[in-house]
Amino acid sequence: MSARRGRFITLEGVEGAGKSTAMAFVRDWFVDHGREVVCTREPGGTPLAEELRGLLKAPREEPMAPATELLLMFAARAQHVEQVIRPALAAGKVVICDRFTDSTRAYQGAGRGLSMTTIDRLAAVAHAGCDPELTFWLDVPVALGLERAARREAADRFEQETLAFFERVRGGFQALAERETARFRRVDATRALNEVRNQIEIELEVAHGD
Repeated sequence: MSARRGRFITLEGVEGAGKSTAMAFVRDWFVDHGREVVCTREPGGTPLAEELRGLLKAPREEPMAPATELLLMFAARAQHVEQVIRPALAAGKVVICDRFTDSTRAYQGAGRGLSMTTIDRLAAVAHAGCDPELTFWLDVPVALGLERAARREAADRFEQETLAFFERVRGGFQALAERETARFRRVDATRALNEVRNQIEIELEVAHGD
């Protein structure tokens, strides 16, 4: 491995893409290479941010305005970055995060139709200078992802969205992957788990191996 500096890795994708399983693969690879790893998630990662996660994901009778959703996402992110991500990176740890600002660009940007310029401005406030160096996009057809998610638990507020919404979200991730080829790695999440793991490990060897 190269010098022990902090590493920031994120995992992205629609519901049911297998991000939690992929996170375990990334974690195991870094642990096997002698690194100290912090696994976390968004929205969430701190007690306050987890409270905001609850507000964001709980189904409710009152519709949540897209701008409210966006601001709550970034409020949780600012707290998470300040309390968890920046300190871990400064200590030379590897931070692996289930979702980050790319999810906001895909869900609130492509999905809700909010301004990407506004999202980028809020990102500059919430986590200036703290961006992932490598992002695994777990890509899966929307219908399959939602079918997988439905097996886990009752649908949250996001999982109750329409198929068309999630198609826009998937398209948002696709656009990001095409624009940021140096950072994004598309992983076909329909494949067998051992194939997914093999691809992730190969990408990590290329990006972070000696």
